[in-house]
Amino acid sequence: MNDIKDIKRVYFIGIGGIGMSALARYFKFHGKAVSGYDKTETPLTKQLVAEGIPVHYDDNLELAPKDAELIVYTPAVPKGHSELMYYQQHDYPLMKRSEVLGAITKSSFNICVAGTHGKTTITTMVAFILRHSEYGCNAFLGGIAANYNSNYWSHERDTCVVEADEYDRSFLRLSPDVAVISAMDPDHLDIYGTTAAMEEAYIEFAGKIKPGGFLISKYGLPRTADLKAPNQLTYHLQNTQADIYACNIRMQHGTYIFDVQVKDWRLTNVVLNMGGLHNIENVIAAIAIAHCLGISDEKIKAAVEAFRGVRRRFEYVIKDNGLTFVDDYAHHPEELRALITGARGLFGDMKCTVIFQPHLFSRTRDLANEFAEVLDMADEVVLLPIYPARELPIEGVTSYTILDKMKNERKQVLSKEQLLQWVKDRSTKEDKSWLLITAGAGDIDTLVLPIKQIIEKK
Repeated sequence: MNDIKDIKRVYFIGIGGIGMSALARYFKFHGKAVSGYDKTETPLTKQLVAEGIPVHYDDNLELAPKDAELIVYTPAVPKGHSELMYYQQHDYPLMKRSEVLGAITKSSFNICVAGTHGKTTITTMVAFILRHSEYGCNAFLGGIAANYNSNYWSHERDTCVVEADEYDRSFLRLSPDVAVISAMDPDHLDIYGTTAAMEEAYIEFAGKIKPGGFLISKYGLPRTADLKAPNQLTYHLQNTQADIYACNIRMQHGTYIFDVQVKDWRLTNVVLNMGGLHNIENVIAAIAIAHCLGISDEKIKAAVEAFRGVRRRFEYVIKDNGLTFVDDYAHHPEELRALITGARGLFGDMKCTVIFQPHLFSRTRDLANEFAEVLDMADEVVLLPIYPARELPIEGVTSYTILDKMKNERKQVLSKEQLLQWVKDRSTKEDKSWLLITAGAGDIDTLVLPIKQIIEKK
């Protein structure tokens, strides 16, 4: 195969994935002919088409380009996918998304952000600060930056900010100069088998940091002593035992104002226009990286204040005196805990309803107790059926696996159609205040606009 920079025509199988679409945009930006397949049409695939990247939605060999010089695919594509099998059988050059990202960033200065949760927000915050401050970077994000409505941007500076995905051990193909590990809570046990095996992968990731590079890790992670790096800093929301922490936190109308302490350096009166204390913790890691890169205090503060967040990361859909509607990607118990805790902290006087779509049968089976415990923090809960993603059903595992373990009596499982009717009925009630949260990593995002329209109509 030619050097990846010399390839002229690239075809993506699973182009609608958040990481895949960022790579598609990279190749398109660099003048390559890019096209792709995905299972369903989404707002993101529509946007790719509008940008000049053809996408089709039928697994159809007649639509698959025969002149492609590189086939990029995601592990989420079924092995029996006919287009994928055709390219395999006819010896086309095939690479996983992680292999392509590793090849692109092989010789650049890389800031790689890993962690069971928090990584998308931290990655986007770092990349945004570097762009807003005019330091410059190439960004490969796992979410859509609200400021630019994109998950990719480019710059002449040979610095890459990359979301380091632990799924399928993808992050082990990266070469970090700066690495962040935000969390190591058990997840993807269908891949790793055990929590210990997953932790070993994070230790291996830290071991890939280049000579002279540094690691920023959440204070209190398991196996901290085994995380080896040339230089290390720890961060935490407010634990002063960490090297980096926030202090003097104040809240004004849903905005946070706080100071950041990084060893012997202090940044005062930082303004963050995002909900959730966990997002203060996320941004202090990003601030520390910006400081280490030599970006001035005033430019860092200006960037943080201008940051509008990440789509589906504590995203305000509706925010007024009587009702607040928040949408979030949370799909792990600890992400849900941070989401509900953050929302309760900001809107504690409101009745809290969580609509949650479990993601993956295996995750539901492995973490059902934890999901039930966290969802009990809400006043009422509606569960949608499990979103299977890449998995086939597992016998005996449904959303009732979680529901039956919950102590909260205000709970139910509804189909999507039943949910919309429930919202219609529910929004007519005379609650003085209502905090509504939709959460999940499946296709629950397709319900956000219909729910918003029902509520606003009422």
